[in-house]
Amino acid sequence: MQKPVKTLIVVVGPTAIGKTDLAIQLAKYYGTEIISADSRQFFRETEIGTAKPTQSELQEAKHHFINSHSITTEFSVGDFEKEALEIINKLFTGNDYAILVGGSGLYINAVCQGFDNIPKAGEGIRQKLNDVFAEEGLSVLQDALQKADPVYYSQVDLNNPQRLIRALEVFETTGQPFSSYRIQNITARPFNIIKVGLNTSREELYNRINHRVDLMMNRGLLKEVEGLLPYRHVNALNTVGYSELFEYLEGNVSLKEAVEKIKQNTRRFAKRQLTWFNRQDDIEWFEPGDTAGIIAYLNQQSLQYPGLSV
Repeated sequence: MQKPVKTLIVVVGPTAIGKTDLAIQLAKYYGTEIISADSRQFFRETEIGTAKPTQSELQEAKHHFINSHSITTEFSVGDFEKEALEIINKLFTGNDYAILVGGSGLYINAVCQGFDNIPKAGEGIRQKLNDVFAEEGLSVLQDALQKADPVYYSQVDLNNPQRLIRALEVFETTGQPFSSYRIQNITARPFNIIKVGLNTSREELYNRINHRVDLMMNRGLLKEVEGLLPYRHVNALNTVGYSELFEYLEGNVSLKEAVEKIKQNTRRFAKRQLTWFNRQDDIEWFEPGDTAGIIAYLNQQSLQYPGLSV
């Protein structure tokens, strides 16, 4: 009898679309575990603003990389690739399937096809860019990246200065856009990869996003951000949901304006996520809630489970 091919099921899509719920249902159906590729959910200190799975959801299926690191710890895409592959290979010793889920396209790609060796920055370049950010703000980095690397500009989280600085330092060191180093080499994996994506109408997606932000505020996001104020300039906190409330706490905007800005920036982030994933032709798209249709599709892709039913 032919040995089954080990298969990684990848669940992608924009924020607030329902990826966590689908991943849990698939993990339970296929009797396996989940590797989170949402880079914002790695950090223990950011609970509410990153929309992590709840404790009850974590109990339904084992998750890896949820609360796995501190915001003060450096954890690169390359680090994630290495550790995630170790976990996947370990899972495959006792199971034919594993679930990878997230909206961070760079981290998804790192696991599925490898992450190119990005050149190290020239001496002093990162510090210079950090100084620019501290003195002139995020918009200067955004403008510089748009000119230097419009491809990566259209894909990256523009509210994350760490990502912008990394791309700009590579450009200033080599004269080549950061994106050119990320697409050259694809590493073949010794397992099958099947990708499914969740998406819906723009209006419904934006309603989901706005509702989620309101729920976060009701759950105590402001209090969470207040407790993180001493870490204001840690890279992991330079992200949507935190940056806006830091601005409020520093007296630069009203609370109402900050909350509206979170919703607006999250909607923009979702658009960039979809731009990233829509460039890939190996994703089969479904509406949220169509678990039966997704499992039927997966089973058609040679994931046959005698005796299991939806």
